[in-house]
Amino acid sequence: MFRPSKIGFALALCASVALAACAAPPPAARQAAQPQTFVISAIPDQDPEKLNRLYGKVSDYLKEQLGVQVVYKPVTDYAAVVNAFRTGDVDMVWFGGLTGVQARLQVDGAQAIIQRDIDANFHSVFIANAAAGIQPFDDISGLTALKGRTFTFGSESSTSGRLMPQFFMNKAGVALSDLKGEPGFSGSHDKTIKLVEAGTYEAGALNEQVWKSRLAAGEVDTNKVIAIWRTPAYYDYHWVVRPDVEQKFGAGFIQRVKQAFLALDAANPAHKEILDLFGAQKFIETKNENYADIEAVARQIGKIK
Repeated sequence: MFRPSKIGFALALCASVALAACAAPPPAARQAAQPQTFVISAIPDQDPEKLNRLYGKVSDYLKEQLGVQVVYKPVTDYAAVVNAFRTGDVDMVWFGGLTGVQARLQVDGAQAIIQRDIDANFHSVFIANAAAGIQPFDDISGLTALKGRTFTFGSESSTSGRLMPQFFMNKAGVALSDLKGEPGFSGSHDKTIKLVEAGTYEAGALNEQVWKSRLAAGEVDTNKVIAIWRTPAYYDYHWVVRPDVEQKFGAGFIQRVKQAFLALDAANPAHKEILDLFGAQKFIETKNENYADIEAVARQIGKIK
């Protein structure tokens, strides 16, 4: 009977290992062969269910337009999404004015690229519990009615729910120390409405677009909570993208993302659904310089050092 020698067996084994090594690509090559995923996120400024619905549709639309995998990654709070953008865990984020500035200052080359038509002239609204007896007013000086009142902002890092309301309060001569007790921070615009409506706080401030949309949806009890003042306009929400997406998805990718949003057309039912969820008629281009005033205000009140 033929028996292979130990030397022959060893040679055969070495040959098979060598063939396997040649057949299997190195780890780096295997990783490069896997399709890249474009990861988007957003500040959690509204009810999570609404956000999941909106950004699920945005992800599907971008996947179709860009020809790449797109996923939406929800986050727990404003600071978390700024950090995720800084570390590269997400590629593009729907930021408010303040968080957009904070994120760009931490990532060289990051760009503000797209905003809604309403974001070039955005407003906050101050609201009050009807039982508080604060009457609506037209002049900023009316904010002095907040002295000695309980008051809640939205998130501590919200542009429309904290930064700009506090800026206008300061301009009217109302310091946070003039309020009754410490100001609240509800965490989202929806919660601000509910807290003021319930009388937990006598007054609060939030994003005008959310206020209008909740009114239109019949989700606000106007017998219990009223709008008392609308702020002057400022720049707010926008998409910010990391510069390294061009390395991941090829030169010109950022421009393709811009075009995808600019192509949203309210005459197309599927597009209209996305635009309606954003509370917009269309998207327009923006740039970093548009948020210089936001950065200045943030430095003024200590939100950016």
